[in-house]
Order: sequence, then structure tokens, then C-alpha cells
Amino acid sequence: MLDNAFTWFLVAYKEEFRRGNPVAFETLLSLSLSHLFGYYNPKELADYLNISHQRLYEQLKGFSLYTLQEMLLQFQVKQAVEQLRPVLEKSEATKSRANVTLPVDNSVIDRVGRRLRCTYSWYSGRWKKVVNGQDLLGIILTINGVAIPLYLRYCAKQGRANTDKPSLLMAMLERLKDAFTQEGMNLTDIPITLDSWFVSQPLRKQLRRLGFGKIVLAGKGSYIFTIDKKKQAASAWKKELELVDKQWGIDVPALRVKAQSPTFGKIVLFFFQKSTTRAYYLMDMGAPHLRGAEIWHIWKAHHLVECFWKILKSLFNIKAMQLSGDGVYTALLIKVLAYFLAIRIKAQRAFSKFSIVQLMRKIRREYDLKTLLTEHFHLPFLVT
Repeated sequence: MLDNAFTWFLVAYKEEFRRGNPVAFETLLSLSLSHLFGYYNPKELADYLNISHQRLYEQLKGFSLYTLQEMLLQFQVKQAVEQLRPVLEKSEATKSRANVTLPVDNSVIDRVGRRLRCTYSWYSGRWKKVVNGQDLLGIILTINGVAIPLYLRYCAKQGRANTDKPSLLMAMLERLKDAFTQEGMNLTDIPITLDSWFVSQPLRKQLRRLGFGKIVLAGKGSYIFTIDKKKQAASAWKKELELVDKQWGIDVPALRVKAQSPTFGKIVLFFFQKSTTRAYYLMDMGAPHLRGAEIWHIWKAHHLVECFWKILKSLFNIKAMQLSGDGVYTALLIKVLAYFLAIRIKAQRAFSKFSIVQLMRKIRREYDLKTLLTEHFHLPFLVT
């Protein structure tokens, strides 16, 4: 089973990525494979193979920043198109069950080093304070409950352009739209979801101008809305409005209402309750406005982007990869390759019911890393 996944990876991407330096590309793949065995950086893999870690680092220095970013984007788009095309050819009911969405989110990776690129002071939602680290902005495609990273970029506070997250996000979406157009697909047909940090009228207009018609954002408690001629903050409306339980297509107490906002004008709000004590609300900024069941169905997939960040941080230990300079994108590419390899193996029938943690444990029990590297790769440092 594992051999089939490797063969697919090597064959599918031989033309695109091995053209320039096949040894360097196979080094990337071997480092990605080693993640499934618990080796998360070149030093750990070199110690396991009993070779000098400098031999691995030398191979990773052959890629420019542009090449790394392009390689990462092409790889992610190719994976997404492969998964998305069969779904789009099915009936509308099948498309609805697949729940194809575009969650957007950012995550801060704690760092203490000063030589690592894109390391600045960012607010961390995990620690509820400003920390030193790298802020990774991601656009994720969700299909059938699986998160497929489409575009990942580190945010910077210095540079000539796109030094703020909204402008960087729009540049990323424009690039993705062009890439999907080349594949004969319209990216803007897919609903997009964002958390409350991105809520703004200028971003709403830019998304609408780009072509997105289904836009769902998490709302802030400080926004003012007028409902039935009564004007107050959203935090007060969450306490006052009576939510309705057991509505068709909605598995939580919820209420869809039309409101007037001094910032956004006429807008549709969707209040819901995830627990017995706290209520939340979403803002439908698309056109035409969605039904309550549609809003909830779209938003239910947003948590998958959080699951993806957790896999990168906890399972694949992205902090362990500390490559300086342009190596920050080399490390990201390796982590993404490891993630795609894991979900590719998990898609096979024999592993379909396993979580990624269970999958990694099973692979470590039943396979030998050095044997796999020797059988599937032609790396000079493997030859004794």
C-alpha cells in the first residue's frame, strides 16, 4: 500500500519538479517521507542514516526563493484540481454533500531565532498576547471533510508591496484564480469563509470585484446593527435574540435575520449557539444572500483550516525545521509534501479509517525507512 503511494508521487510530479535538479527534489521527498517515521528535520534524518547532515543541507540550498514559492503553489494547485474535478462533474446534490469551500485563516508559529526570515512580533490567538514568530497566511480548499492547502504565504512587515494581510490575501486569490482558470475551473464559484480579523468593507468590495458571490465571515461583537428599528452592538443582540432549535438543515439553535449596518449597509446575519452558554454570529456578505441552512453548511467546514494548522504544528512539528534565509519556504514545502503524502495514503481503503496519528504509528511498526529510501530514491548519500 505504501509503495503505491510513493510510486504515484514520483510519477505524477517527475515532469514538473525534477526537471532542474532531480537529486535535490528527491531529497525534499525523502525528508517529507521521514516525517511519517518521526524525523522532522534534516539533522534528525541524517543522524538516523548515520551520515553528515551537511550533505542534506547542501542539496536544499539549490532552490531560489521564487522557485520554492512556484513549486509549492504548483504542487498545491495540482493536488486540488485532481480532487476537485471529479466532484464538479457530479450532480448538484453530490456537490452539496462534498461541501467544497475556501476557508482563509492565519496562524503564528512561535520563533526565538533572529536569522529566520519573516520573524516579527505578531498577536497569537493561542497565547492571547503578542509573541515573536512567523505569521503564515493560508487559503485552504475543503472537499468531503479533507483540507487541501491551496496557497500558503508568510506575512511580512517589510517590503515594497503586500505588507498587510488583506492586500496579500487579494494578491494570493488573484493568482489562484488565474491558476484555476488555466485548468478550466472558476475559483470564485466556491464559497469563501474568513474569521473576524478580516471583516472590513474594503475587503468585501475587493472580493465581490474579483467575482466571489458567496462570502461568509465571522462577526465581531463590537459591530453595530439595526434590527427592527432597534440599534445596538452585536454583543447585545447575541444575548437578546431568541434562537430557534431544530430547523431544517441546521443542527444547532440558530436565527437568520436581516439587519442594517452603518459600515456594511444592508446585510444578513446568522446567529447560532455552539454550546449552552455562548452564542456567535456570521455575516453573509455575498450576493444574492444565502439561506440560513446554506450559511451554516458552508461555515461548518471552516474548522478544517484549524485542523490543518494543528497537523503542521503538532504532528509534523514545523518548529523543528529551522532553515535560515530562503529555507523558510523549503521547510514549508517539505511539510506540505509530508501532509499530502499522509492524506494520499489515508485515502486508500486499508487506511481510510485511520487518523493521521494512527497512520503514522502503523507505518512505523510495519515499514523500515531506510529500506523505503533505498528502494524508491537514487540519492548519492544513501550509497555506502
